[in-house]
Amino acid sequence: MNTQQPQLISSAANPLLKDLRRLAQDSTAYRKQGRIWLEGDHLCSAALARGLQPAIAVFSESAWQAQASRWTTLRGRIVLLADALFGSISALESPGYMGFVVELPAAPAIAPAAPTVILDRVQDAGNVGSILRSAAAFGFGQVIAIKGTAALWSPKVLRAGMGAHFALSLIEGVDIPDLERLDVTLLATSSHRGEFLHEAKLPWPCGWMLGHEGQGVSPELEARAAHSVRIAQPGGEESLNVAAAAAICLHASACTRLG
Repeated sequence: MNTQQPQLISSAANPLLKDLRRLAQDSTAYRKQGRIWLEGDHLCSAALARGLQPAIAVFSESAWQAQASRWTTLRGRIVLLADALFGSISALESPGYMGFVVELPAAPAIAPAAPTVILDRVQDAGNVGSILRSAAAFGFGQVIAIKGTAALWSPKVLRAGMGAHFALSLIEGVDIPDLERLDVTLLATSSHRGEFLHEAKLPWPCGWMLGHEGQGVSPELEARAAHSVRIAQPGGEESLNVAAAAAICLHASACTRLG
């Protein structure tokens, strides 16, 4: 149980507020500060469920008054902000009125044999977060982001990931030659060539390569794939959203694994 008394901050000029605002609103501030910002009950609860404790827990005064009894297991510093001050740091249209500052996990080494998702310059934060959710759901515990991909620990990706980050080994800023460390069969998604997914014999474990929303997987990366795979689309559309395609492909692999 946390025996520390919450610290009330009432000045908009407080240095902590400036740091929190950067973490909440700047997609790459976490790299400079070595900390990430989780806003809202769901993300904070997901972090606690994975055994992560915040360095700083931040609550609006009204949220703390209503929910203090729920957060008795917090061990770090607790800060209270006037509701208007909390709103000033949030990037959400409807602020969550609570958030955690958590130390940025150390970047792991590439695990050669791990089922892997490789993101090749996927730039939309919503797509990246959705793919992380699918990876966690379907047993792909390692996600490698090639340089040019949206920042994996940015606030927008964290919100879209809905807690999936804490179940995954995330490696970002990777150069394509670094993939030589992988010892799994690589599969490239394509909208117009390769074997149809429903006819393919999928290996396990494997690495799925998912490309840029408009350009797809780069030729340099695709050249490393053992197979190119496409999804049948009898409705006539030329391509699926990359996050939807990822969910379909990873689910197909999970079904193969389950037999």
